[in-house]
Amino acid sequence: MNVNEISIGNRKIGEDHAPFVICEIGINHNGDFQKAKQMIRDACESGAECVKFQSHVIEDEMIENEIVPVNANESIWTMMKRCSFSEDQENYLKKYVEELNMIYLCTPFSRESVNRLERMNVLAYKIGSGECNNIPLLNLIASKNKPVLLSTGMNDIESIRNSVNIFEKHEIPYALLHTTSLYPTSYEKVRLGAISDLKNNFPTAVLGLSDHSFGNYTCFASIPLGCSILEKHFTSDKNWPGSDIPVSIDPSQLKDLIMGSNAIHKALGGKKDFLLAERETSNFAFACVVSITDIKSGDHFSYDNLWIKRPGTGKLSSQQLEKIINKKAAQDIKKDTQLEWNMIED
Repeated sequence: MNVNEISIGNRKIGEDHAPFVICEIGINHNGDFQKAKQMIRDACESGAECVKFQSHVIEDEMIENEIVPVNANESIWTMMKRCSFSEDQENYLKKYVEELNMIYLCTPFSRESVNRLERMNVLAYKIGSGECNNIPLLNLIASKNKPVLLSTGMNDIESIRNSVNIFEKHEIPYALLHTTSLYPTSYEKVRLGAISDLKNNFPTAVLGLSDHSFGNYTCFASIPLGCSILEKHFTSDKNWPGSDIPVSIDPSQLKDLIMGSNAIHKALGGKKDFLLAERETSNFAFACVVSITDIKSGDHFSYDNLWIKRPGTGKLSSQQLEKIINKKAAQDIKKDTQLEWNMIED
C-alpha cells in the first residue's frame, strides 16, 4: 500500500495527482429517478469524473422516528423513505454512470446497504461522518478489502483514530476527509486548520475536504494545505426542493471547481529561483549600465555620465554601477552605449 496515495479503479489519488472531485448527488434527486439521471448527465457535461449517491435501506438503517434535521422540515425517517431507491434502480444508475466513463461511489448507512453495494461491485466505499464511529459497520466495510474514503465530521482525533485502526488492521487504503456537519457551514466554522491536525496525527493518510459551505472558496483553499479529495453536494437546478440543495453547487460551479482545482494543483510547489523560461522577459525587463552623455577617454565615471537603462542585454548589470563610479574611461564612449569591461581602465 503506497503511503499518501490510494487508487479507485485506474484513478490514483494523492498530492502528486490532480485533486479528485466527488460530485455528491446524494439525495438531491428527492426520490425522483429522472432527476438522478439528469444530474449524472449534467455532472458529466461539466467535466466530473466521479458522482456519488447514498444507499438507504431504510428498515435496516433506522427505526421510525420523528427527528427533524435542522436543514429540513420533515422527519429524517420520512425524508429517507421518500429518497431511497431500490437495488435495481441503484444498479441502473451505477451502470449509467460507468457508461459515461465516470466513477460511481455510494455511501452505505446500514449492513444491508453494504451488502447491496458489494453485490453491485462498487470500486470503493465513501463513509459519511455519522458512521465515522460506527465500529461494527466500519469493520464490515473494511472486511470487503476496498479503498475507503471517510468523512470525519462530529468526531475528534481519538474517535477518528479508532476508525483508522480498523482500516490499518485490514490493510486497506483509506482517505480522511475533514468535514463540518453543519448545513450550511459558515466560513468561520469550516476550520481548515483541522487539515493540518489530520496530517500531523495520520501522516500516511490521503486527505480531503467534504465541504458544506457556499461556493468553492474553501475547497480551493484546502488544496495547498494538502487536500487531494474535494467533495461538494451537486444539483442541476438550485430551485429544486431538497434539504441539501442550498449547500449544493450547480453545473457552472462544478466546472469551475474542477478547472480551478487543477490549476491550483499545477501551481503548487517549486522554489524562489530564476527560471530559464524567464530569460526572454528579463532581456527587456532588466537594465544595465549605460552612458547618458558622451564620455572622453580618461574621464571619470560619475552618476552624471552613467546610469541604468533597459534593455538588460549589456555586459554590466545594474548592480555593478557602484563598482564603476570614479573609475576612468579607457576610450571614447558615445551617449547611450551599453558599457563593457574593456571600456574601463583597470
